[in-house]
Amino acid sequence: MTASAVSGAETAPTPPGDVLPVAPASADELPRITGSWHPWRWVIAAIALLVVAQFAHGLITNPGWDWGTFAQYFTAKSVLAALRVTLELTLWGTVLGFVLGTLLAIGRVSNNPVLRVIAWTYIWAFRSIPLIVQLLFWFNIAYLYPRLSVGIPFGPGFYEFDVNGVISGFTAAVIGLALHQAAYSAELIRAGLLAVDDGQLEAAAALGIPRWRQFRTIVLPQAMRSILPNAANEVISLFKGTSIVSVMAIAELFYQVQVIFGRNGRVVPLLMVATVWYIVLTTALSIVQFYIERHYAKGAQRELPPTPWQRVRAKVAEIAVAPRGATR
Repeated sequence: MTASAVSGAETAPTPPGDVLPVAPASADELPRITGSWHPWRWVIAAIALLVVAQFAHGLITNPGWDWGTFAQYFTAKSVLAALRVTLELTLWGTVLGFVLGTLLAIGRVSNNPVLRVIAWTYIWAFRSIPLIVQLLFWFNIAYLYPRLSVGIPFGPGFYEFDVNGVISGFTAAVIGLALHQAAYSAELIRAGLLAVDDGQLEAAAALGIPRWRQFRTIVLPQAMRSILPNAANEVISLFKGTSIVSVMAIAELFYQVQVIFGRNGRVVPLLMVATVWYIVLTTALSIVQFYIERHYAKGAQRELPPTPWQRVRAKVAEIAVAPRGATR
């Protein structure tokens, strides 16, 4: 091949569609991306931090909070025993309330008109009556029914018992909380069941999937995504609502705190004892809610949302590998 031919080959135009290789640019030649400056954001953030710092300074330096008394009674035996009663009331009220609420929700969506009317009437009645009235009613149920019997309806009874000997103050509180909670949980569960598309059940039936398996593998996972956030709110509300049973002289957390500051007169630090315990346990319930929602999000999202710890680790790794001198 001659030199002219080589020169012609080198200067020949590039056919359309061919892509010429581009040499990688050096780090100095790359464009630098800078964020826009928002001064008012920093001003508002500084003001917010100043208010928070002032509030924290008041909590630390104001002698009225009496943190010594708070520390003395925060883990006192009487307070921990009352906290256990509060947790037991919450547990029994939640379990029994949601079990009965599930039955009521099934009755509301059933094809039986009698069950629909009974379930609707129950929900209407118990949502209309304040919780404190229901608790006092069950606390005084022996006034209406001193003795009850078990036997044939409208017929002879086989076993009789004294109501006061069976329904204690704690039992009356559990009954009142559970029946009240059932009315609200029934509507939450019904909404979750109705949120599942009927076409999926029709397709499952066409494939010959048994009804119980349809409910367990198709209906329940999708319904739980709608039920869980509101159900967690109801559990937290029930946990805080157990303070109402103090009118029945049950030694739960708030009642015990009242007894203590009634003796020593230290109202504010004892109220802070109850407040901090409510905050701690509500936070624990919120963490449990997050992980349960994350579990039931498996079928709806390709990637599960990161946990708070995973977010912290990702942020630390991002800061560690960020180029020095980069402007954000």
